[in-house]
Amino acid sequence: MSPRRPAVAFVMITLLIDVIGIGLIVPVLPLLVGEFTSGRDTQAYWYGAVAVTYGATQFLCAPLLGALSDRFGRRPLLLLGIAGLGATFLLTAVARSLWLIVAARVLGGGLSANFAVAQAYVADVTPPEQRTQSLGKLGAMFGIGFVLGPVLGGVLGDVDLRLPLYGAAGLCALNWLYGLLVLPESLPASQRRPLSLARVNPLVSLAGVSRLHGVGALVAAFAFTVLPQWMLQTTWVLYTNFRFGWGPRESGLSLFVVGLVAMIVQGVLLGPLIRALSERRLILAAMLSAAFAYAGYGLSTQGWMLFVIIACNFLAFSSVVTIQGIVSKAAGPEEQGRVMGTLSSLQSLTAVIAPILGTAVLGQVTFLPPSDWRVGAPFFLCSSVQALAFVIAWRHFAAQHAAPAGSPLPLGRGVGGEGPT
Repeated sequence: MSPRRPAVAFVMITLLIDVIGIGLIVPVLPLLVGEFTSGRDTQAYWYGAVAVTYGATQFLCAPLLGALSDRFGRRPLLLLGIAGLGATFLLTAVARSLWLIVAARVLGGGLSANFAVAQAYVADVTPPEQRTQSLGKLGAMFGIGFVLGPVLGGVLGDVDLRLPLYGAAGLCALNWLYGLLVLPESLPASQRRPLSLARVNPLVSLAGVSRLHGVGALVAAFAFTVLPQWMLQTTWVLYTNFRFGWGPRESGLSLFVVGLVAMIVQGVLLGPLIRALSERRLILAAMLSAAFAYAGYGLSTQGWMLFVIIACNFLAFSSVVTIQGIVSKAAGPEEQGRVMGTLSSLQSLTAVIAPILGTAVLGQVTFLPPSDWRVGAPFFLCSSVQALAFVIAWRHFAAQHAAPAGSPLPLGRGVGGEGPT
């Protein structure tokens, strides 16, 4: 029998099911943590601790899992990540203490490399000139997942806070069987690389990605773009609950709108936007839009205003995936797993920092009346960080102004510092 032919559609379905499972628990996990705390301030701090442990273990393990996918192939690592995610959901559902919830998140973070491996899978089977658009389609799967997942999670969470967790665990079981029976391998044996300590050290990997030819400071701009996104994600449910009295249903609906806009932008509009503006101009426009949107979230006095801002902020959903496309094109084909794993690790590092900042700031303003503008302090911080990312990216692109905006970056420079900086 001939081996199955790798196809982007296979890995997209795998990722979609994963994201639906993640989306199911987003509206309920902060409220579940609240069952074990005595007040809003301690609820914010403990939810921050839960988010920090997940991000910390993901940061430490993502380069290892990405490098393992470069060595053994993408398929086994995807299966491992799906199994770990399912175990995380199940353990959280049966938890009767905060410490067991934290332990479950440690397990999930340690085995979670699905998105990075999926990106490497797409890079394996996509030519460089089509890579940004293909990565955008993966981003669209996130959008579809967050269209379906949070709405279902909100509805199920209104019945029982743990019901979405059981549903997410069941989806992971189905996804694992799908991957086992359908998903083919994408990385030929001839392109696999041996493991080394340097390749699995997250700090060395981060330094190596920053030396990829032509991307330099763009990696820092990437980090300062992802950081406020994580701060928003870790404070959104609690913030809207404190300020507007929202429950799982309303939070799920708002995340439904976020996912819908992300799906349209990344799945349909990304290619035309890049052709109209170029990757560089699109990144700058997206960052500027996001900076204003974060400030708007913090200043909103009624819940409906958030929906208007989400829709008007559509460009912001293109920034991260466009940067990932530029970075991917600067790496050689044998490095895609580690490079995408390292970017995922960088996202995880920001996921460690974001809850520490976001929930700490939110915890300090929970005593204020909901109408007080200072309650929006976490989002004012997000706006400032995003503005810093805009300045870094603008200066980076200005320094490269002599190069044609649409020209591809050289390939095959690796991430070990051999190429020019």
